[in-house]
Amino acid sequence: MTKKVTYIISDIQKAIAFEWIAQEINKNKIELSFILINNSNSPLEEFLQHHNIKTIRVAYRSKFDLLTAIFKCRRFLKKNKTDVVHAHLFDATFIGLMAAYISGIKTRIYTRHYATLNLEYFPHAVKWDKLYNKLATHIVAISENVKNVLIQKEGVPENKIYLIYHGFKLEHFLKTDKKKVASLQEKYNPGYKKPVIGVIARFIELKGIQFIIPAFKEVLIKYPNALLLLFGTEGDYELQVNRLLQEIPETSYKKVEFESEITSLYKIFDIYIHVPINENIEAFGQTYVECLASGIPLIATKSGIGKEILVDKHNSMVVPFQNTKSITEAIFTLLEQKEIRDKIISNSYATVTENFDLNAMIQKLETIYLF
Repeated sequence: MTKKVTYIISDIQKAIAFEWIAQEINKNKIELSFILINNSNSPLEEFLQHHNIKTIRVAYRSKFDLLTAIFKCRRFLKKNKTDVVHAHLFDATFIGLMAAYISGIKTRIYTRHYATLNLEYFPHAVKWDKLYNKLATHIVAISENVKNVLIQKEGVPENKIYLIYHGFKLEHFLKTDKKKVASLQEKYNPGYKKPVIGVIARFIELKGIQFIIPAFKEVLIKYPNALLLLFGTEGDYELQVNRLLQEIPETSYKKVEFESEITSLYKIFDIYIHVPINENIEAFGQTYVECLASGIPLIATKSGIGKEILVDKHNSMVVPFQNTKSITEAIFTLLEQKEIRDKIISNSYATVTENFDLNAMIQKLETIYLF
């Protein structure tokens, strides 16, 4: 007899991780369905429908839609005879756990996708985190950092927490489609500028983009043909970022809101930078893993999963938090010291194969679902 597991997810357009789970989960033991808290169709919804996975969309525009959304989810869960609910992201966690609770579903899971975000930036929302922690029977922590925050700062019992790293089809990042890479190159760097510095991060303060742009400004003095590519530009720090971008030539950078071909995208970068502003603010940081799997030299601060896997001058150039000068120096090191660059590239893929295999993640999830 199969267990019926319903994923409830909010505000997601394209999410390759959920596509992988939907494809690879053991269908002999688990029947997967999805409730998408979205106001319009999405690539994820289209993917699920194309693969004949039971999916509904529930609109949620404001708190006035909250009760309606909860009861629509409850209706689906009852009709589907769902055994397990697994919620992802803030709105879906509230709606999903409440719907599961009033439906009498005994296994209520949520994945904690952030660490100290609410504690540092939205203290008024901490009360909701505490509610989620009570409503859930199991909490998936995506890194040791998240696990420690839950235990030490929010008082969650350790036996309620399951440490499960994000899993990836890592070979998709290492062995990319050359035609897709060439297409991305033509799309974002048709003039073949060099070197190309890549950043994939929303324009929010905690991602540290405000320390990357001044570093790139210094790089332009020595490498005037350099190009800064910024992907994932939406965020409440956009005004500040745009002010910094005004200090460099418009021909030296590009901003791109979204690119779906993420597995091929890293290959158009010569250097990749990810520098969250403190050690606890990043919950996981899947971009660390994606970059290492792609074999692209990484400059990073050690936040989230970075604290567990990054080693300076071994698999990355590790820089101090909020330090433009160190980012600048790390860029020059990678551009001008081939021995260090080659060592980092050769060690990067091995770093991630040890901990972030997709099948390992799915097996751990299945253990919870089937318990």
